[in-house]
Amino acid sequence: MSSNVIIRNGDKYGGKYVATKSFKDNEVVCFGLDLKKVYDKAVKMGIEDPVVFFVPKKGMIHIY
Repeated sequence: MSSNVIIRNGDKYGGKYVATKSFKDNEVVCFGLDLKKVYDKAVKMGIEDPVVFFVPKKGMIHIY
């Protein structure tokens, strides 16, 4: 099974929310433990519509 890489160094962000500039530009602009704070910080940095998502810790069980 192949995997898609959304960001590099995912282990660094495990258990945190990450904001990128867009779906095409996956540069991490900020990250943290609180979704709203991460979103608000990205907007303050001038990102109009940041993409924010949670990066699970390595080995975390996923239930879909």
